Amino acid sequence: MTFPTLNLPVIAPQVVLVVGALVILIADLVSAQKRIPGWLSLIAVIGALAAVFACRSAAPAFQTMALADGLGLFASAAVLIAAGLAILLALERVADFTPRAGAYYSLVLLATAGMTAMTTASDLMTIFVALEIFSLALYILAGFNRRELRSGEAALKYFLLGAFASGFFLYGIALIYGATGTTNLDALTKGLLPMSMSLPFAPLLPVGMGLLLVGFGFKAALVPFHMWTPDVYQGAPTPVTAFMSVATKTAAFAALIRVLAATASHDRPWLLALAGLAVLTMTLGNLAALRQTSLKRMLAYSSIAHAGYLLTGLAAGNPTGAQGALYYLLAYTFMNLGAFAVLLAIQRREENDVTGEQMLGLASRQPALAALMAVFMFALTGIPPLASFFGKLYVFKAAVDAGLVWLAIVGVLNSAIAAYYYLRVTVAMFMSEPVGLGQETGPSRGHGGHGQETGPGRIEVLKPGWPVMTTVILAALATLGLGLWQWPWLQTITAAVGTLALR
Repeated sequence: MTFPTLNLPVIAPQVVLVVGALVILIADLVSAQKRIPGWLSLIAVIGALAAVFACRSAAPAFQTMALADGLGLFASAAVLIAAGLAILLALERVADFTPRAGAYYSLVLLATAGMTAMTTASDLMTIFVALEIFSLALYILAGFNRRELRSGEAALKYFLLGAFASGFFLYGIALIYGATGTTNLDALTKGLLPMSMSLPFAPLLPVGMGLLLVGFGFKAALVPFHMWTPDVYQGAPTPVTAFMSVATKTAAFAALIRVLAATASHDRPWLLALAGLAVLTMTLGNLAALRQTSLKRMLAYSSIAHAGYLLTGLAAGNPTGAQGALYYLLAYTFMNLGAFAVLLAIQRREENDVTGEQMLGLASRQPALAALMAVFMFALTGIPPLASFFGKLYVFKAAVDAGLVWLAIVGVLNSAIAAYYYLRVTVAMFMSEPVGLGQETGPSRGHGGHGQETGPGRIEVLKPGWPVMTTVILAALATLGLGLWQWPWLQTITAAVGTLALR
């Protein structure tokens, strides 16, 4: 009997995260200190990130099911950074929506493990298993606030629609296997796919790819598979929303880039289909965001629009597009998570959302917080020299290079539409008077937070604790740094994309 060689460093980040989740569950049982699970989860994420940086690109391992190449390591690092910042947010506010802090942090780590596994998967079945691991964790996390009816509604909607999307995804894998005889992406990349076109079941291949795209479209919130996004983002606890809004998108797009490189990157009809989806996604997302008074719903539709910009890079089908999409994902991780962190700082403890009214006159109550929120709004708009400007520049340039000038024009017009609702928030903070002001309230419990509302129609002056402020500041610095200092990131991204089968 021949035993396979196990390349354990390839799955070291997932091992660290799963072990960390188990340790947290045990610590939550034996310790009376409610902050210990949060700190242990942060240590587990840092350990997994160290394992990513220590890993070197290698050949596919575990019977070619996992691949720690440049793309997988880069996307895993982005997911882990998002998880670390989201855990920092939860350190201050987890007690507001659940007494089960240990279970919450364990689920965050398990979701992160699934996402990192998805970025390094080199087989369609591995991608499916990883997708289900983090999806099951997110279904529970979305409904973790049992005091909020919308949280339970969000979890149920997410679960039901996610179950349908998983069925489409799995059936797509079955059809691709029927057409090609393999689910391994490495085998498809090496030429098995063209040979399969002469087989009797070859017509199953485009149908299977279409069903795969449905599954990816659900996770990445592409139109018309986006229906769950606004309700889930609004109903889920804000730290969960902040995490899933960026980490899920990173994992889904990284896996989609790998699948397209192996199967459909050279097929012009597929690229045109992706371009059509990009137009629908960015346009509907931006138009729907214009009418929102809830800032969590506004950022949900904004997230849909940004998925359209990202898909523009993939529709180009060239290395520049994939590089631009990865850079955009990294920038989006910081600017979107930072925006949700500001909302958490403003959000009252008894509530789970922030309205536009609560942003009125924020600069007079919390000038530093308002200035940092303005940075995130400008970044999401795409104003130079912030990171998202260059992300959009790269994906639009890739579209022009691929002959999709019309797609780049649609993207620029959508960016102009988006500027209205992002800058509206900035105007409300700096150029409007607040409805009313109460007395300044300091930290009331945990690491910091909010006091009680001082009266009807009055907005309390908030003093967020250090975990939230640390998250906001780190995200703002990264948003500025990625725009002003791009070269090392672009070098890493170029090397990661260079291993893929893109022309």
